[in-house]
Amino acid sequence: MAALIVLAVIVLLVVIVVAKSVALVPQAEAAVIERLGRYARTVSGQLTFLVPFVDKIRAKVDLRERVVSFPPQPVITQDNLTLNIDTVVYFQVTNPQAAVYEINNYIVGVEQLTTTTLRNVVGGMTLEETLTSRDSINGQLRGVLDEATGRWGCASPASSSRASTRRRRSRSRWRSR
Repeated sequence: MAALIVLAVIVLLVVIVVAKSVALVPQAEAAVIERLGRYARTVSGQLTFLVPFVDKIRAKVDLRERVVSFPPQPVITQDNLTLNIDTVVYFQVTNPQAAVYEINNYIVGVEQLTTTTLRNVVGGMTLEETLTSRDSINGQLRGVLDEATGRWGCASPASSSRASTRRRRSRSRWRSR
């Protein structure tokens, strides 16, 4: 009876070791693997063998192009009018290691960077310039996104913004009248 229990424990340990030593990474994903807490390698779209209890998959990153649509952002123009601007950003992870280690959450980072850049760009334009120079706004937005997201292991092939015509004067301007 004792031999049967020992055999069952050994079989259980073998099953656990085999389960921990094999990982399947899907085609459109990359896995960042750490060995004893340090970066070891990045694998993509393959069956991967891990050293049990030594190697660990830190994160799986989707390598497909993503489309992130942001809710309308209230932006104040140079002539103190408030516009609501819709923004859509397309980006793709090109370096999974940087996407995992350079920023905590690259999706939130892209969102915050887009919002900040949009407010800075539109804040330096009048209402008429904002409504007529959509390509200029998109170009400036894309330039800033490319520079910052490149460090995060992402590429931003396109961005698009659209200003709604619903506008109102800012409160400070109303108070001065």
